[in-house]
Amino acid sequence: MKTILQIVLWIVCIVLGYLIYRSVTGPIEFAKIKQERYAEVINRLKDIRNAQEAYKSVNRKYANDFESLIKFVDTGQYVITTQRDSSYMEFDKTYQIDMLQEVKIIDTLGYVSVKDSLFKGSDRYMNMMNVPYAPNNEKFTMKADMLDQSGYRAPVFEAKVAKNIVLYDQPQDLVARENSQVSVEEVNGPEITVGSLTKVSTSGNWPPIYDKKGDQQ
Repeated sequence: MKTILQIVLWIVCIVLGYLIYRSVTGPIEFAKIKQERYAEVINRLKDIRNAQEAYKSVNRKYANDFESLIKFVDTGQYVITTQRDSSYMEFDKTYQIDMLQEVKIIDTLGYVSVKDSLFKGSDRYMNMMNVPYAPNNEKFTMKADMLDQSGYRAPVFEAKVAKNIVLYDQPQDLVARENSQVSVEEVNGPEITVGSLTKVSTSGNWPPIYDKKGDQQ
């Protein structure tokens, strides 16, 4: 009986020791995994933002779906221009004399591929709709719209993914705590987002630390 009691106590001690160990190391491991995964997700959202800004510079609006955005990156071109001042004499009917007229002339120098300019030989733009680490090949949710802003209709877009998808295999209590984050040093809320459909912004909801990590090359 004494031997059985000692074995039971030994097992209890091991279990308690493991639980204490996990309570200390669990959040540390979670934070490391979270930062690694968030960095890749955010880099992909930056690619989406860069592609959208290029799309808008040519089309004056944002792409509403990834098919259109990827096709644009694959085949689109920027126009390279230069601006110079010029002048000429023109007869003024009011003053009945020749008067100097100043103008700005825009010359087209050539074209550059959007793909080469943004992605420098990489074809990762072909997969920018795919969420890194997603267990079931989930895609980023993306939508574009026009927003009335003080009498002016401004193009806006938003791309996002739920943290639950990125952290699908992590302890649920830690994921729930992560979803309720409110801090200038964290990605706040239950989603990782770039852009906005309610205000004119192309910012992401991540803290500066993820920008300091640098973009993909």
